[in-house]
Amino acid sequence: MTTVDPRPTTSWYDRSADAALTGLTADRDRGLSASAAATRLAEHGPNAIVSEPPPSRWQVALRQLADPMNVMLVVVAVVSLFIGQRSVGIMVAALVVLNVVLGTRQEMKAKASVDALAKMQVPQAKVLRDGSVREVDATTLVPGDVVTLEAGDMVPADGRLLRAATLETQEAALTGESAPIAKDATAVLDPDTTLGDRVNMVFQNTQVTRGTATIVVTETGMGTEMGRIASMLSAVAPAKSPLQRELDSLTGVLGWIAWGAVAVIVVFDLVRGQEIASVLLLGISMAISAIPTGLPTFVQAMLSNGSRQLAEHNAVVKNLTDVETLGATSAINSDKTGTLTMNEMTVESLFYLGEWYSVSGSGYAKTGEFRHAAGSDVPEFHRLAYGLTLCSDATVSDDGVVVGDPTEAALIVLAAKMGVDAELSRSRYPRLAEVPFDSEYKFMATFHRVDFGQGEVQGAFVKGGPDVILARCGSAATADGVVPIDQEREAIVAANRSLSEKGLRVLAFAYRRLPDDAAMPADPMGAVEDLTFVGLVGIIDPLRPSSKEAVRIAREAGIEVRMITGDHAITAAAIGAKLGLGAGAASGAEIQAMSDDELTARLPDLHVFGRVTPQDKLRLARLMQEDGAVVAMTGDAVNDAAALKQADIGVAMGSGSDVTKQAGKMILVDDNFGTLVEAVRLGRAIYDKVVSYVRFQMSQLFALVLLFLTASVFAINEGVPLTPVMVLFLNFFITIFPVVVIMIDPAPDGIMRKPPRDPAKTIANPGAVGLWLLYGGTLFLATLAPLLLFPDQLSATAPNTPVTMSFVVIALGSVFAGLVMRHDPESGLAAPILGAVKWLSIPAALTVAAVEVGFLQDFLGTTGLDGTQWLMALGLALIMPVVVEIEKALRRRRDTQFRTS
Repeated sequence: MTTVDPRPTTSWYDRSADAALTGLTADRDRGLSASAAATRLAEHGPNAIVSEPPPSRWQVALRQLADPMNVMLVVVAVVSLFIGQRSVGIMVAALVVLNVVLGTRQEMKAKASVDALAKMQVPQAKVLRDGSVREVDATTLVPGDVVTLEAGDMVPADGRLLRAATLETQEAALTGESAPIAKDATAVLDPDTTLGDRVNMVFQNTQVTRGTATIVVTETGMGTEMGRIASMLSAVAPAKSPLQRELDSLTGVLGWIAWGAVAVIVVFDLVRGQEIASVLLLGISMAISAIPTGLPTFVQAMLSNGSRQLAEHNAVVKNLTDVETLGATSAINSDKTGTLTMNEMTVESLFYLGEWYSVSGSGYAKTGEFRHAAGSDVPEFHRLAYGLTLCSDATVSDDGVVVGDPTEAALIVLAAKMGVDAELSRSRYPRLAEVPFDSEYKFMATFHRVDFGQGEVQGAFVKGGPDVILARCGSAATADGVVPIDQEREAIVAANRSLSEKGLRVLAFAYRRLPDDAAMPADPMGAVEDLTFVGLVGIIDPLRPSSKEAVRIAREAGIEVRMITGDHAITAAAIGAKLGLGAGAASGAEIQAMSDDELTARLPDLHVFGRVTPQDKLRLARLMQEDGAVVAMTGDAVNDAAALKQADIGVAMGSGSDVTKQAGKMILVDDNFGTLVEAVRLGRAIYDKVVSYVRFQMSQLFALVLLFLTASVFAINEGVPLTPVMVLFLNFFITIFPVVVIMIDPAPDGIMRKPPRDPAKTIANPGAVGLWLLYGGTLFLATLAPLLLFPDQLSATAPNTPVTMSFVVIALGSVFAGLVMRHDPESGLAAPILGAVKWLSIPAALTVAAVEVGFLQDFLGTTGLDGTQWLMALGLALIMPVVVEIEKALRRRRDTQFRTS
């Protein structure tokens, strides 16, 4: 497994801006010269993500053709044509073509993950070259370039800040942190600082939400954090699904059975002195009998049907085998932002004038209400409303479109719920002066002439970190009036702690009423003192409405659900508690300090991971897989892409980045975490159907293998119990209908109350093989009976009654087997049964036609039967469903006794 070091080769965040310029041989004031830039471009290459060439259609088709099952069928087709059995060869060849075409068509739908990263490349950048600012193609940027940024820009490359004015960037796509990150050009950080805390750096394809900045480019192309994610994607080899691995294993076993049986027949017949052509014909008959020719086609059809059902539930899978993988899921690693939550900052709780209020509504919809304790009235919120609307710059339209900082958008929405319009307020009370927000002093202040109830006066409104605001307050507003701050300090500190422990982002609000005759202060910063504390607001990215119920259902189904996010651990833990996740939380730094063995041992007790890097997400998925889990990983941001590709089933959100959609194996169109749980239910149902089909197919296969071996060893009808065309007719026209019945049968109730299947327990486990032998042996004996009862009527060169009766027995026995095997261990005769009977009447009619219609008699080598012979064949065929139902009844009784003991 190739890993990527989470830190760049050269860390620029642990040195000053001047040191970074020196290390990059760059000039702050003039930038690079055109010639120096050209030299570096030749050295470092373009600022673009390198993509992997996708496989061609022919390469995919050849891989499909190389599948062991198809290889065996090709051998059968070639030998059939060689000995003159054209109809047999053509039919088998057609089946091979069908398998290859279906498999190629599905695989070609997979898209290149790294190509999506390249498409995200920002086309233009404002760069300082030869002392002047010019716009250039962002792909021509090189390390050492000095680039200017402003609000609304996408960062074109990774860079060290040289200057920043109230700069904030939205890095959710890279780190998972939902709130914008305040940046500080003067900071010099510890070398072990995690990606999300590198406040003196900006990163490619993150967005500037506030302020301006100048950066020196430190990394371009594949050296950027985005490029490193692309490298991780390239390093993660696509793995086969659990079903693919099981079917490959089963195919290998069947290959040994098929060719071993062929070898036995060939040896016996050669010893008897039979002609080579006859021996080869018998070998082909045996091979067709022993190779489950319908297995690839059925699995494709079954999974295609599951894919269609998933699409109807807003889940799109890119490869059919991923449908089944969902059913095997035993662990879900979910991103928080935009997946479990709405990625829309919302004020949830309010501490105002010493009283608590909860706020309903979520997201950027301007509807909701305030709730409070009984016995108290909802106060006038005007003192807080001024701060919400005037001391902010964001705008939110009535249809929820946000321009500006998401946190400020939440404040605008809160004001709207109070009945206050931000645009009207700003128009009526224009800003006279301001102190812009800066991460150094952690507050913002604006000055206006407003009405405090006694006419308009000058006032200052301030918002910021609670500790900073509290330190600048001399008084506090309460329901009984303004009191000295010391009287309320303890209550305010306790309220702040309470909100923080709930995982809320807390902002404090205060104001200052300036003297009526005072001039606007020349130094606004100096006027931000002796404030009157107003209240605290608790802001959160709210849960999606369906997330909590979806987590409950998943846990009831025995699936471990973990939340892995770039948010701080305390916020993540609070969200995890609301979701009902299991106990235990850890930060990225904590898990990075653990070895793989230590982390694996701790995993059962950890369900929330905060402040993690993309490498952490990838590592967690890998360790869970190595521990035996089938892992689903959900996410919507670039930082999730590598983990999505590593997971057994990567689940991207429809509103997420193109990178995530391409790296994932499934896309939730509606972004609904609950859709994933429904997809797991469908996946489990599909796997159960595949197991039922394999049980049916293997029972028939073992019956045919035993029939041909017995006929060859004991020279029954010269070793030809059924002709090759009869076997192909069974596979193409008879057993396909029981398969349809299995496919359309509804999923059993309570499928999501069962634990996930053990991936170590394969389809071909000892218990399953025992059933295959029991059911196959029963069908074999019933089919062999006519050959033993009427030996004097046998003929290897002409149609005869015993062979025809054996054909009828195995055909009708297969039809009845499909009816009773559609449920397990429940009775196959239970409702709903009418639809199954309708479908199974078709192969029953085809069986009659194959025996009684002239041209089919000539094609298959059958002869007409009289009434007694039909009744005998029907009675022998009915032995099969009777045995199956008795065995299942005994198994249900044993299971009931085991549960009650």
